[in-house]
Amino acid sequence: MPVEITRRANFCAAHRLHSPHLSDEENREVYGACNNLHGHGHNYSLEITVEGEIDPKTGMLINLFELDRIIKHEIVVQVDHRHLNIDVEMLNGVIPTMENMTVVFWSAIENHLPDGVRLKRVALRESEKNSAAYSGPAHEVK
Repeated sequence: MPVEITRRANFCAAHRLHSPHLSDEENREVYGACNNLHGHGHNYSLEITVEGEIDPKTGMLINLFELDRIIKHEIVVQVDHRHLNIDVEMLNGVIPTMENMTVVFWSAIENHLPDGVRLKRVALRESEKNSAAYSGPAHEVK
């Protein structure tokens, strides 16, 4: 019987919502203040949910220290206190909306989980009002 575990991590980052497929005027219309030339920042909350069978030897699906290490190494250290449009390779060429970021983060983490542990959901909250979630499978975002 599969069990789910959700682990949360936080990071701070800046981004600018701007599409190369739109004119400057259209970008301002679509994204409003989020299209500010120099970007704006958020205190993000990232939730990673995994699922699998409980190991009868340990009573755990996954050691939370290991899950924390994976989340930190594959995502948080790359995005924390960075400008997402400029400084983050995994977001290169991607409009850093919450929606796109959940898909990219899925791709960043799914192959780093131990055998028997499956990625179930990636959720990202950028404010009290705004959040997005993705439940795979991973695919390229452009």
